[in-house]
Amino acid sequence: MTEIIVALVTGGLALIGVVISNVCTARKTEQNIRINQAITDTKIEELTREVREHNGFARRLPVVEEQIKGLNHRIADLERIE
Repeated sequence: MTEIIVALVTGGLALIGVVISNVCTARKTEQNIRINQAITDTKIEELTREVREHNGFARRLPVVEEQIKGLNHRIADLERIE
């Protein structure tokens, strides 16, 4: 009978140890996930800002190209006059 009690106490203590270990590991994992999510959110915000900036340049580039074409025509006209 004593062996059974010892086995139950040992098994119970081992179970408590495993549960405590799992809870601690889950908390650490959750904290790491939160940190990584914050880093990912920051990177996404930065990339979004860069894409918006790039899109602004992409919208203005055709305007600049048209202005350059106009300037090239004016230069060509001036070269013909001389």
